[in-house]
Amino acid sequence: MIANNTYLWIKAVHVIAVISWMAAMLYLPRLFIYHCRTRKDFSQSKTFKLMERRLLCYIMNPAMVIAWITGLWIAWKIYDFRGGWLHLKFIVVILLSAFHGFLMRATRHFAQNRNQLSEKSWRILNEVPTALIIIAVIAVIIKIPD
Repeated sequence: MIANNTYLWIKAVHVIAVISWMAAMLYLPRLFIYHCRTRKDFSQSKTFKLMERRLLCYIMNPAMVIAWITGLWIAWKIYDFRGGWLHLKFIVVILLSAFHGFLMRATRHFAQNRNQLSEKSWRILNEVPTALIIIAVIAVIIKIPD
């Protein structure tokens, strides 16, 4: 049996990591929207490239890793990987991770001045994490049955 205090600390770290990850996943596409507007201004573009890389490397990547590690620990130790709601949450987290990978690639493309998407496309893509996290939160809180 796991000490209740240990579980609560790991759960707290998990929630903090998820909040940080989601904040970064919402902010990075917003930076891309502004970056699209600066294609002709080298100094502004350079600033956005630095902001995007730092957000990805110092916040988004570590937060995702911590969210995954603590989430898997909780799923294993507390829920024994059982429950329809948990499986739905895993699907959502896998989709969020895929979107994370897409944003990593986009960051490289912006750094190389190879972005192919429009400002409007980035505005639409900015809503992807919101839609997915809504599904995850509902699954966790409501505990959708098998």
